[in-house]
Amino acid sequence: MPTVPPNKMAPPGRRDTQPPASQTRANASAVLDSAHIGDIKGAFGTIQLEDSSAQASWKARLKTLLAIVGPGLIVMVGDNDAGAFGTYTQAGQNYGTSLLWTLLLLVPVLYVNQEMVLRLGVVTGVGHARLILERFGKFWGAFSAIDLFILNALTIVTEFIGISIGLDYLGVPKVGGVVVAALFVVGAASTGSFQRFERVCLALVAGSVLLVPVFFMSSPDYGQMAHDFVVPGIPAGSDIADVTLLIIAIVGTTIAPWQLFFQQSYVIDKRITPRYMKYERVDLWLGIVIVVLGAAAIISFTAFAFAGQPEFGQFTDAGGVAEGLGKYVGHLAGILFALALIDASIIGAAAVGLSTSYALGDVLGLKHSLHRKPSEAKGFYAAFAAVILVSAVIVVIPGSPLGLLTVGVQVLAGVLLPSATVFLLLLCNDRQVMGPWVNGRAMNAFTSAVIAVLVILSVVLTAAVLFPDIDGATILEILGGGAALAVLAAIALVVVRARARATGRLVPEEPVDRSQRSRWRMPPLALLERPQLSVARRAGLSVLRLYLLVAMILVIVRVVQLAVA
Repeated sequence: MPTVPPNKMAPPGRRDTQPPASQTRANASAVLDSAHIGDIKGAFGTIQLEDSSAQASWKARLKTLLAIVGPGLIVMVGDNDAGAFGTYTQAGQNYGTSLLWTLLLLVPVLYVNQEMVLRLGVVTGVGHARLILERFGKFWGAFSAIDLFILNALTIVTEFIGISIGLDYLGVPKVGGVVVAALFVVGAASTGSFQRFERVCLALVAGSVLLVPVFFMSSPDYGQMAHDFVVPGIPAGSDIADVTLLIIAIVGTTIAPWQLFFQQSYVIDKRITPRYMKYERVDLWLGIVIVVLGAAAIISFTAFAFAGQPEFGQFTDAGGVAEGLGKYVGHLAGILFALALIDASIIGAAAVGLSTSYALGDVLGLKHSLHRKPSEAKGFYAAFAAVILVSAVIVVIPGSPLGLLTVGVQVLAGVLLPSATVFLLLLCNDRQVMGPWVNGRAMNAFTSAVIAVLVILSVVLTAAVLFPDIDGATILEILGGGAALAVLAAIALVVVRARARATGRLVPEEPVDRSQRSRWRMPPLALLERPQLSVARRAGLSVLRLYLLVAMILVIVRVVQLAVA
C-alpha cells in the first residue's frame, strides 16, 4: 500500500509534527502533532494506548470514566466565568428568579453543540480552525483564527476584570493580585505535563462549590424557583427591550465560540479516541449539569438577597453584588462569592487562552500540546503567555476603557457565534471527515433551527449596540420578521429538494454504515478530496460572509464613537 504523503497544503514546519510517513492509509493518523498520540493521562487515571480490555465490569468502566473525565467539566465550568457572573447576577438582582427558565432551554443547545465538537475531535484528531482552513479555504480559515484571537483576547480581559473585582472586595491590592493570577495561569499550563494541568483545572472546577453555601445562606424560596424554572415568563412591568437583551446576553454567555475551538483541541490533546466517546458524553453531561446549577444558584441567591431592598433592580456589577451579599446575607457570603468569582475567572482565562494557542498551532502548523515542554513548543506557549499577560496588563493600566471592552466582547461574541455553529454543522455532515460519525437528520434539523435562532438574536444584539434607544416593539418586530424568514427559508428548501428528487437532479446519498464507528478515524488531510459545495451552500456562505463583514464594520464604528464620546 502507498505511504502517506505530507499534507500538500501544510505550511512550513508542518512535517516535523506529522506521524512517520511509513504509516499506511489503513492505520495512518491525521493528527498534526505526534504528541497527540499515546496514553490517555487524565487527572484521575491513565489509560494505556495498547489497552484493549472490554471494560466489562462496572469497576473497570468507572476507572475508565475517571481517566476520561475533564474536557466537558472544564469547558462548561470555564463558561461560568466573569462575564457569566455579571450576566447572571444582573438577571437575579433586576428580575428575581423570573428568567430561570432560559437555563433549561439552553441545555439541549449546549449538549448538541458540544457533542458535535467532541465527535469532530475524537474522530479527526485535527483542531477546529485547521479543519475550516482545509475544507473551506484560506479566507474562512484565516477569518476563524483571526476573529477567535481578537474575541478571546477581549474575553480574557473581562476575566481579569472579574479577578480585580473579587480582589478589591477581599482587600487585596489590584495590581499585585492580577499579576499573580496571570503568572499562576501561565505557570499551570507550562509544566510540560497535560496531567498536572488538568489536575489544576479540576481543582478550580471544585472551587465552584463555593457558591453552594451562599445559595443556602440566602434563604431561597424553592417553590418560586421550581415555578420559574419550568414556566417561561417576562417580569411584570419590566421594559421588554431590556429583558430581551438580557436574555440574549444569557444565551451569549452560556454558548460562546471559544468553547467549540477549546473542547475539540483539548480532547485531541488528551488523546481520546472514538472508542471512549460514550465516556466523553458522560463527562459533557456532568459539565452541563454543573454549569446550569451554578447559573441557577447565582441568579437565585442574588434574587433573594436583594428582594425588597433598595438595590433591587439597580444592578451595577459583580462588585456591587458582593457588597450586597455581605450587607444582607452576611460577610462570609460576600467573601465566598468573591472567591468563587476569582476562581471562575482564572479557569475561564486558562481555557480561553488555550483555545487561542491551540487554534494558532493548528493553522500555522506549530507543535501545540500540553504534553510538550515549553522548549519543545515555543510558539504554542509563547502565544498562550502573551495573550494572558497582555490582557492582565490592560486591566491594571489606569484609565483603560474596561467597560467599552466588555461591550465589545458581548457584541463580537453575538456576531460571530452563528458563523462558528454553521461551520460546525457543515463539518459534521462532511462524510470524508466524519465517516460513520456524520450527523443524522434529527441532529441536522435541530442544529439548523438553533443556527436560525442565533442569527436572529445576533441581529437584535447588533442593532441594540448601534441604536441604544431601540424599543421593545422594534425588537419584537426583528424577532418576528427573522422567525418568519427562517420558516419560509425552511419551506423553500424542502420544496426545492423535493423537486430535485422528483426530476432526478438530487441523487440520494448512500446509507451510512455506523457499525465500525469505534475504530474509524479520519485519514490524513492530504488524502481527502476537496468538498464539493452545492449552489445553495455557496450562496449561504456568501451571505454569511457579507453579514459578518457589514456587522463587524458597524460594530467597530459604534465602538469608536463610544470611545470618542
